[in-house]
Amino acid sequence: MIAPEYLKKGDLVGVVSTARKISKEEIEGGLQLLEKWGLKYVLGKTIGAEENQFAGSDVVRAKDFQQMMDNPKIKAIWCAKGGYGTVRILDKLNFSAFKKTPKWVIGYSDVTALHSHIHTLEIETLHAQILQNLENKSEETSASIKGILFGNSYEIEVANNEILNRPGTGKGHLVGGNLSLLYSLCGSNSAIKTDDKILFIEDLDEYLYHIDRMMMNLKRNGMLKNLAGLIVGGMTDMHDSKIPFGKTAEEIVFEIVSEYNYPVCFNFPAGHIDDNRALIFGRKIELDITENKIALSFKP
Repeated sequence: MIAPEYLKKGDLVGVVSTARKISKEEIEGGLQLLEKWGLKYVLGKTIGAEENQFAGSDVVRAKDFQQMMDNPKIKAIWCAKGGYGTVRILDKLNFSAFKKTPKWVIGYSDVTALHSHIHTLEIETLHAQILQNLENKSEETSASIKGILFGNSYEIEVANNEILNRPGTGKGHLVGGNLSLLYSLCGSNSAIKTDDKILFIEDLDEYLYHIDRMMMNLKRNGMLKNLAGLIVGGMTDMHDSKIPFGKTAEEIVFEIVSEYNYPVCFNFPAGHIDDNRALIFGRKIELDITENKIALSFKP
């Protein structure tokens, strides 16, 4: 896997929205944080653009992201908003220049579509908080992003407080993202390969039976059988039907992977939660789950 160049003070970050519409005012706090880190930014044409719920048409959003990829002065591309819409522009993008000079693509949730596609190009990406609401997340959220972008050594260690966690050690490239997006990409040229890799999943605002359906789809596609480990982040604001499904989202995942032997942890600090730690997708990592702690080590 190829790691994009790390940033230094004075570098230029491109800010775009590949999905829902958003104004500059809504990301002002995040932009101020970039300046505090010593970085400069340029706003793409999608910031402030509008077509129904999208940040401009598919053509506008694709062209905006393409220009950021092709501009040699841009050292990282930070997505300002999630929602839905990134998958609609994937087939309109040309990654030829990007493959020659990779740059960090930053975001999560709907940005999983980009993470997955770029992973097939064997280039690392940064699963991290979108610019919107960055200033209101935990201190660890912004510190983790800054540390990675500037090339600092990075690891995550948290207490093991979950009864469903399965202890063990796994080593492999980290992949994944939003479960709904991974599910939607199955069968396409943007779908990730998961054998011998550590898979991270998270989701928001889903019915419990949807979680079961999506996990069963991943299982039947062979994406859960040969993992080196599974990390489950926030399963946030889940909904139940009038007739209860009978399990939490975590219990659904646990049951579906119960026949496998790799380490598994739940409620990891990443996803649609206040403590949304950055993850380097494509990086070879070590996951260590003991009775007392969960540790994730990212090697340079």
